[in-house]
Amino acid sequence: MENMEGDAMSQAAKIKELYKKCNIGKDHSESDYFGLVKELVALRKAEGVQWQQAIDQVYALIMDEIICNAGEPVTAVKFGTSGWRGMIGKDLFVRSVSFVTAAIVDLYVALDEEPELGLFLGVTSLDEARKRGCVLGFDNRFGGEILAGAVTEVLVKAGFVVHYAGESTTGVLSAAVLELNAAFSVNLTPSHNPLEYAGFKYNAADAGPAATELTGRITEKARQIIAGAGSPFVALDKPVVSAADRDDVLPFDALGTWKQLVRNNKDIHDVHYDDIMNRFATDTEIVAVIDSVHGASRIHIPALFEGVENDRLIQLRDSSDVTFDGIAPEPSSANMVGVITTLQKRKEPLKVGAIIDPDGDRIRFTDGTVEISMNQFGAMAYHFLHEGKGKKGMVAKTVATSNLANRLAEVFGEETFEPRVGFKEFKPVIGKALVYFEESDGISIIGHTPEKDAYIGLLLALDMVISRRQNLGEYLAEIEKEYGAFYPDRDGLPVSVQGEVLHAALLKLEKYGVGAVVNVGGTEQRITQVIDIDGRKMIFEDGSWLMIRPSGTEPKVRFYVESRTKSGTAALVEAARGMLDEIGLI
Repeated sequence: MENMEGDAMSQAAKIKELYKKCNIGKDHSESDYFGLVKELVALRKAEGVQWQQAIDQVYALIMDEIICNAGEPVTAVKFGTSGWRGMIGKDLFVRSVSFVTAAIVDLYVALDEEPELGLFLGVTSLDEARKRGCVLGFDNRFGGEILAGAVTEVLVKAGFVVHYAGESTTGVLSAAVLELNAAFSVNLTPSHNPLEYAGFKYNAADAGPAATELTGRITEKARQIIAGAGSPFVALDKPVVSAADRDDVLPFDALGTWKQLVRNNKDIHDVHYDDIMNRFATDTEIVAVIDSVHGASRIHIPALFEGVENDRLIQLRDSSDVTFDGIAPEPSSANMVGVITTLQKRKEPLKVGAIIDPDGDRIRFTDGTVEISMNQFGAMAYHFLHEGKGKKGMVAKTVATSNLANRLAEVFGEETFEPRVGFKEFKPVIGKALVYFEESDGISIIGHTPEKDAYIGLLLALDMVISRRQNLGEYLAEIEKEYGAFYPDRDGLPVSVQGEVLHAALLKLEKYGVGAVVNVGGTEQRITQVIDIDGRKMIFEDGSWLMIRPSGTEPKVRFYVESRTKSGTAALVEAARGMLDEIGLI
């Protein structure tokens, strides 16, 4: 009894000390709630579940901040490639999310006087947009449901139908826009960002990431409203009600719309959802291990596999945990360990392992032996559709992505579309390219959504393995043997400047033009091609390359490299660092 009382006192003392360290007090704005959450999660991992109550108490304070914050976001609203992201309670809270929703409503209100906006919105009038409505959902982030309530309040007041999906994934919500013929979607997610982040994605009627012409206007209008202009569609004196508790929204089966889209377009992409799932259910030689990292995909996986009830479908991290157990919830080698370990214990000869990020728009694979990032898998998907299923057409991949797909297209006599980083850059070739993908583990295919979708990637992986009777690593090795091997890598460095100053500094890299020689691992490499649509990509005589580009959201420079030998990537990374050092950025 004395030990139990002593432990309780010790825990209380630790909590008191941590509250002081994180400046937890009466003023929300000065309190570092997520610094405290991280400390407590670390203690939960080290000492046990007795710390969960303390974590819950902090989240109660965060919820109060989300609802009661009457200030402005700490960081000004900015819609980028993947929408608006910021800190829960500090940047995204009921008031700020309501004002940003009002800024989106303003796009449709402006249609009657600016019909040219219809080219980007996909509707011709405010009345049409109201009737077609908005698809609304969120991932598993803390506060998602109450923030969805704030979005709903504004949209309903503005006369819009709200199709309520609840917790869902990015690809599923995109499919819902197409299947329901909605005017747009709002998805409250920061994708793979750490536990303290929330986000706000807006897709127009094409169901893909919004065009720059729209996101720029949303940013400008939201800042005006927040700065004091206000909006007739926002009534902040009303109590916030969860969207799920309202009777003026239209709940629907979001995953059901995704399945229907895939079924409807099977003749376009030749990916037969029902057949793949039936084959998986009856094929005792295959096992699938799916790690949802506590994200929204955890609620879809059982239904996605259509009632497959056997031990060959294994879910990892399928509980609801808004802390993600303290890890960065992204598809990465570090986070893949559980999938690999589980697969290696299985006796089935065919193995598909996948890790999916919280909003289900990124996926990475393994067969228990070989890890396969989207750099390789996107090219494999292209090969599978083009050669395996006889579909003809180009491939699309961002400029920072492996050139393996370029090589395949060259041999196939097809084109490669290679835009700047960002999935919305694929808009010109939606419906033309068989596959479009990016190195950061996002993929979609012809006849599917113009938004990246982990589930279509998972279907492709299952189809490949079941149809070919070989694991993904074996398939990749076969492709590399015939078309050559490519070894990509990426890294990044913090710098002391950002924005225009950083862009100006990077202009010094123009000295590395076609014909220039770069020392790479002690060997002189001559540049044969330069692509400068997004930073600077320098391609060498042997087909290896390195690319340097500034981050759009933080003072950081990112670099991407690809060698034609396994040992050559490290030398390219060092060469990139050397270039940055030479121009004074590190």
